[in-house]
Amino acid sequence: MNRTSAILCFLLTLLLFACSPTRKLPKGETLYDGATVKVEGTSKNERKSISSELEALVRPRPNKKILGFRYKLFFYNLVDTVTGKGLRNWVRNKLGEPPVLASQLDLENNRKIMVNRLENDGYFHATVEADTQTKKKITRAYFTAVPGPQYKIKDVYWPGDSSVLALHIDSLKDKTLLEKDKPYDLNVIKEERIRIDAGLKDKGFFFFNPDYLLMKVDSTAGEHQVDIYVTIKDGLPENAQYPYLINNIWVYADYTLEKDSLLATVPDVFEDGYHIIQSEPLFKNKMFSRTLVFKPYEVYNRTDHNRSLSRLVNLGVYRFVKARFEEVDTTGHYLDPYYFLTPLPKKSWRAVLTGLTKSNNATGSEISIRWANRNFFKAAEQFTFTAYYGIEQQVSGNYKVATNRFGGDATLLIPRILGFWQFARNSAYVPRTRFNLGYEYYNRTTEYSLQSFRANYGFQWKPRITTEHLFNLISANYVMPSNIQPDFQARLDTDMVLARTIEKQFILGPNYNYNLNQLAAPNDRLHNFFLNVNIDVPGNILGLVTGSTLHAEKRGKVKIFDADFAQYARLELEGRHYWQFSERSKTTMLASRLLLGYGKPYGNSFELPFIKSFFIGGVNSLRGFHARSLGPGTYYVRNFKDGGIIPEQPGDMKLEANTELRAKLVSVIHGAVFVDAGNIWTQNEDPARPGSQFTGKFLNQLAVDGGVGIRLDISFLVLRLDLAMPLRKPYLTGGPAWVFDQIDFGNPEWRKENLILNLAIGYPF
Repeated sequence: MNRTSAILCFLLTLLLFACSPTRKLPKGETLYDGATVKVEGTSKNERKSISSELEALVRPRPNKKILGFRYKLFFYNLVDTVTGKGLRNWVRNKLGEPPVLASQLDLENNRKIMVNRLENDGYFHATVEADTQTKKKITRAYFTAVPGPQYKIKDVYWPGDSSVLALHIDSLKDKTLLEKDKPYDLNVIKEERIRIDAGLKDKGFFFFNPDYLLMKVDSTAGEHQVDIYVTIKDGLPENAQYPYLINNIWVYADYTLEKDSLLATVPDVFEDGYHIIQSEPLFKNKMFSRTLVFKPYEVYNRTDHNRSLSRLVNLGVYRFVKARFEEVDTTGHYLDPYYFLTPLPKKSWRAVLTGLTKSNNATGSEISIRWANRNFFKAAEQFTFTAYYGIEQQVSGNYKVATNRFGGDATLLIPRILGFWQFARNSAYVPRTRFNLGYEYYNRTTEYSLQSFRANYGFQWKPRITTEHLFNLISANYVMPSNIQPDFQARLDTDMVLARTIEKQFILGPNYNYNLNQLAAPNDRLHNFFLNVNIDVPGNILGLVTGSTLHAEKRGKVKIFDADFAQYARLELEGRHYWQFSERSKTTMLASRLLLGYGKPYGNSFELPFIKSFFIGGVNSLRGFHARSLGPGTYYVRNFKDGGIIPEQPGDMKLEANTELRAKLVSVIHGAVFVDAGNIWTQNEDPARPGSQFTGKFLNQLAVDGGVGIRLDISFLVLRLDLAMPLRKPYLTGGPAWVFDQIDFGNPEWRKENLILNLAIGYPF
């Protein structure tokens, strides 16, 4: 009863504050409650669109509301006086905001802005009337807009003279934004000027700019139509009237302010059309001809100019990249590009010490040391070597085990394609060849040890900022167990899933990854998409050489390095959709994800390697279920285990869907409400895991969870805390069922079994 009374008192207090937002207003003032815009004399769809656009123009904006409750004003009024920078100041000035007063509203200025916006949208005879109403010390503004007929484009006339500039402008008209019968829109006219300027820049008109274009509008064309004349401004500078060619290209490869005067006396080296100047031979000259796009005597092109700058930055060896173009004092129209490049330190060290704690009561730490060389072979090759050592120890629980691991990883990135063919050479992003070697020794002191070796040779390239390809021509992974203790071996003999976690594995073959991320490029779209495709097909060549592809069942599996080499085809698709509810507010978003996975072993493999299987459950998956322990199908390991080790549950197929509503609460604190659904399955019936096989009833075997989350989002780091619980359990005795009727927050046993707290870094998707 005490808790119930406290909740009722809190709600009553909240209601009282919500109903009296004007109680602390200055004498003679009223609270501004926003504006309503009524549109007359147009169609229903036009009225809605125009009203929304005009309401967005009104200033000031009223105090923020949630369901009519001015929550920020509530926190502001909660504290009367503020001294210092303590809690009271934080509540009043961070959580709260001062009242927006009606005296801050300039009615006439807002009316003029609305008329101007309507005229810019083609409503040349628009009128707007304004008034206010005040009730109980709350003032609201009311605007009535009568747009009148909207003018449309009748014809567009382009420069008709025979000058070089006019001819080039005329060549750009096919992609004009000024389409016949489209509404007149001043913003579109501005965008058209920018489009023409960009097209001219790509045709060599270095000194041209949009202000040299005039768009003359004739509104006397009749029937509420306008003619638009694209004209060139009088008195245009001569250098803006002609395209320019590239002359000499100068590259200051190790430029600093300290070396500025020294480099003036250093002789240049001419290489593939480039004059390269560096006081010390830090970089091979060939690097610049591979990176820069400009060539002597080509027409200047702004796209190539930006592409060259991007490629130089993308090399990762320069702290500053600056370019300057100077007009050459000679016959003709020529430019000399100058590139001033300030290198980063060639070598660097970094050491990281981390501490961790896990949900299985394990605590530990890890130290890693990373050495990097940004210019390994003097052509911007980046070599990194990382060595690490970590330990973990379970400090409580029935089953205690100590773990230690150590290893190393070496990676070499070469800023060009080393292969049988060349591609992605004209992208703004330098293509890379990637070599990688790694080794790890993993030891669970009372159970087993694992040694793993990995090697990769592949290519990475980006046609544009939103798209990336990664193709590993050779990808090898070899895992070898050792030191298996007798007690643990006894468990392996009776639990085939547990045995698969430490089986010998040899995987050799190509894989490919495609990634599309529209959010990588800043934009104002309400809808953005993400797509990731991963294809893995190892063992094909080995299968043909050894004959295992066709005859594995007859002659048995073929071993390499005393391990069965893997043959399988694996496809994984991940699609995401990000929906921002408003262009004005980017703090509220509905994020959704769909994951599909399918793996097919064949030839020398009767099942997918454990590390290539599909798993579900955990902080970035179904958050209401323990990590990687859900499924497959209606099987649930906790129904069959009584203490001891609960291994991760692999599957051959996966279906997962997630959606969450994200919203900014206050400052850097964001909240979320989410629902997750999905499961994994095996292709064939697994006697050790009844109910695991995929059937036509798979939709009835989906698990569902829901929850709430809070995130600390400081742009470069996101700390996430999600609380989730199962809503549908596919493994319940008697068949899958929703469990809403079993929810009991007051029961500690229910909370222990069903509430899952997930702490993670970054958003789940």
